Amino acid sequence: MFWDTTIILLIPALIFAMYAQAKVQSTFSKYAHVRNRYGYTAEEVARKILDSMGLYDVRIERIPGNLTDHYDPRAKVLRLSESVYGSESIAAIGVAAHEAGHAIQHAKGYVPLTVRNSLVPVANLGANLAWPLVILGFFMGAPGLHLINIGILLFSAAVLFQVITLPVEFDASNRAIALLQSNALFTREDIEPARKVLQAAALTYVAAALVSIMQLLRLIIIRNSRE
Repeated sequence: MFWDTTIILLIPALIFAMYAQAKVQSTFSKYAHVRNRYGYTAEEVARKILDSMGLYDVRIERIPGNLTDHYDPRAKVLRLSESVYGSESIAAIGVAAHEAGHAIQHAKGYVPLTVRNSLVPVANLGANLAWPLVILGFFMGAPGLHLINIGILLFSAAVLFQVITLPVEFDASNRAIALLQSNALFTREDIEPARKVLQAAALTYVAAALVSIMQLLRLIIIRNSRE
């Protein structure tokens, strides 16, 4: 049942997702070997950006892994991966500035970020339970339709999370570029490569949203076939 013709809906989205992943990896790899002209490290740039916005209470930590960078709003900590923290590359600084953008969003009460954070518990629940409920409902006959509907409702929350993530990530990248320029942390020659790194990263979020939307459409089609 789940290997039916509706899987065709996923093929374009999955192809785009593979392209987006390859694009971000190739772009980051390219500019990970290009040193910024001022010689700043990613941690230094993130600190300068945060301080320029008065966010002196936001700490910066080094964490294990590669591209595991993120901002933790609960702890007010900007965490940079080992490959980014001490790097002077344009790619690393672009990533650090982007995460600093999230810290600024949090400090300013950026509404899409607040909405996204509030959706995290239900989105995780939906992503984990939707398909099991749909599968169980399919094999329960007529009463199972209620389980399928619940599964679709839960998965809709996961889709909404992915969609709301888009403006959050785009805004963080726009803030990053603007702050790199306004604080004179990058030369004109360095700005465009940094923009390319962030644009490539944005594609992965677009791909994730597209895949989740197509999955939701599949669930709805499967549900309608039960009636």
